[in-house]
This record gives sequence, structure tokens and C-alpha cells, in this order.
Amino acid sequence: MKLEELARNARQDGKPTWLTLSYQLTTGRGLWLPGLSAVRAMSAQAGPTPPFSALSVSHPATAVTHVELYRPEKRNAMNRAFWSEMVDCFSQIALDSECRVVIVSGAGKIFTSGIDLMDMAANMLQPEGDDVARMSWNMRRLVAKYQETFSIIEKCPKPVVVAVHGACVGGGVDLITACDIRLCTQDAWFQVKEVDIGLAADVGTLQRLPKVIGSRSLVNELALTARKLYSDEAKSCGLVSRVFPDKESMMAGALELAAEIAARSPVAVQGTKINLVYSRDHSVSESLDYMATWNMSMLQTQDLVKSAQAAMEKKSPKEVLFSKL
Repeated sequence: MKLEELARNARQDGKPTWLTLSYQLTTGRGLWLPGLSAVRAMSAQAGPTPPFSALSVSHPATAVTHVELYRPEKRNAMNRAFWSEMVDCFSQIALDSECRVVIVSGAGKIFTSGIDLMDMAANMLQPEGDDVARMSWNMRRLVAKYQETFSIIEKCPKPVVVAVHGACVGGGVDLITACDIRLCTQDAWFQVKEVDIGLAADVGTLQRLPKVIGSRSLVNELALTARKLYSDEAKSCGLVSRVFPDKESMMAGALELAAEIAARSPVAVQGTKINLVYSRDHSVSESLDYMATWNMSMLQTQDLVKSAQAAMEKKSPKEVLFSKL
């Protein structure tokens, strides 16, 4: 059977697989991805990337950075190192002109089991301070520090695609709601677990989830009961935009999506993300004013001229060479 036919048969409900990626690479049509080898490499990292101990960072395709939660033996539980390393990692990515889009995933059998209670107990249960006021002040500072771990994803001007397989528990929901595009496998499930361990979720879920899925009633149900939300319901409520049969096809889909984004003008893409985030938290009038101020300089980019010329010549955006940003 020809590769073209295999690729066509491999698509399920319009979702890409490694075969479609390999076909596009071989024929020169569509995307500029390294096909199956890149997909497998994304799931076969040797370990954390120094100086990180809980993250593996790689570059599977041009202008694409892959950040993988890498504590598979601990089900990617979020230990103290993770909370600081995410801030360092995304601060670097924000300034990296080579990167135009980010993919986040988890190593091993699941995406993440959430906070590492054993590792974090000392910080959470024994705050420093001589009295209640000082202990409370230090606890507030600690919570704010942990909030920044996921807010940094939202602040990063590069679009972030998160790919979830298996369980996504507690802090995992905080993480994915700060991302721009969410994908998952059929076996994925999500759980706002905090009420089961005696606390209210405090690093983003209660603030972002209502704006992600739109149903206040469903958010309340999930947060107050800690029940599991499975992939079919996650898709129907808008938590994720696509569901894939397995992790390999999901990572191929994430790569294809990332390549589509990376092929566009970084001025346009990053400006779009920044204004989408701004408009979520402001009125239409305020957001239009912010947009006008933004574009009074950004419309003067050469990317606009290049894109318009490519459109007139019936070229794909992938054929346009945009400068780094």
C-alpha cells in the first residue's frame, strides 16, 4: 500500500497520526516535521535536561520547544524542584527567539498525579515565623510563589499546547488551564483533587477553569466533589479541543499543530496570544483600546507585507521566511 493511502487511512476523525506526518515530509506537502522519529523521540527522552531535575526540554522540530514533566517513577508528582524549574524554564523560553511555540507533556504512564505531598509537606504544614502574623505572611508569600509556576505559562508570549495522557490530577489541572490549547488521549481523565486533601485549590484552577469551560455549575461540581472528568466530557465541555486514540497519535497531532502555528508570523502569533489573554480579563471596550494601541506599532511589521504578498501569489504561510522575534 502506498504511503499516501496509508496516511489517508490512518486519519481518524481528522486527527493526524505519525503516518500523515511522514507522508507530508516525504512528499514535501504540508508540514516540515521529521515524522515518526520525532514523535518517538518526544516520548523517549533519556532523563531530565540539566540544570533541571524534574523537566526534560527538547526541540523536536524547527521553532518548537518540547517541555516534558519528567518524574515518571513518581507519576510526575510536582516536587519542590518542579515549582521553581517551571518558572526558570518558561522565563528562558519567553526570551528565546528560536522558539515560536511550546508543547508540554508528561513522561511515563500518566501526565501528572499532582502535588508531591511527601516532598512538599514541610513547606506547607510548617511555615516559618514567630507568631501567627509572621507565619501567615510567609505562607502567603509561598502560595504566591507557587501560583507563579503556572502563571508564567500564561505570561509567556509563545503559544503553549499541552498534551495530556492518563491522569491529570490536582496541580495538573492548574497547569493545563494556564495553557493555550489542550489535547488529550481517550484514556485521559481530570480531577480537581484539592478538597479531598483538605484545602481549596489555590494556584489557578478556581480562577481559570470557569473561564475555560464556561459552565459555572460544572466547575462548582468538579471543584466541590473532586469527581473525575473523563475525556469525552472534557471534549464536550470545552476543556480540551481534540481527543486522540493514544499518546503516540496525540503527540503527532501536537507536533502538527505546533508546526502550523510556528509557520505563521511570530509578530502576529504572539500578539494574538497576548491580546486573547488580555481580553479574557477585561471588557470589550478596554480590549479594543488595548488592541488599537498594540497594533499602532505592530502593523508596521514587514511580516504583514510578506504575508500579503504570499497570499496574492497563492503561497502557503509555510513558504514565507519570517525573521526571529
